[in-house]
Amino acid sequence: MAKVKLSKDGNIDFAKTENIPSSVKKFRRSPEIEGFYRFVYENLLQREAFEILNSLYLRRKKEEAEKKKALRAEKRAAKKKEKEALAAKKKKAKK
Repeated sequence: MAKVKLSKDGNIDFAKTENIPSSVKKFRRSPEIEGFYRFVYENLLQREAFEILNSLYLRRKKEEAEKKKALRAEKRAAKKKEKEALAAKKKKAKK
């Protein structure tokens, strides 16, 4: 994660930390996220931050739905092949 340091002249400095919070609660309370919230609030960027985070959320949700749909289609195709193979075996057995 990157830690944001703002200087008085407006420069932004990112310092990486290796600590990755293990839970959502700890993630929200991590210094990096608190710094982000503070930056958004102090610079009146709530609407912009919401729009950005919402667009990211919607994109990820769409990607997950597409993955699930592809997985379901794959499972259906495998099941169909299995049924066809079973039907072919039964045909051979009748002859």
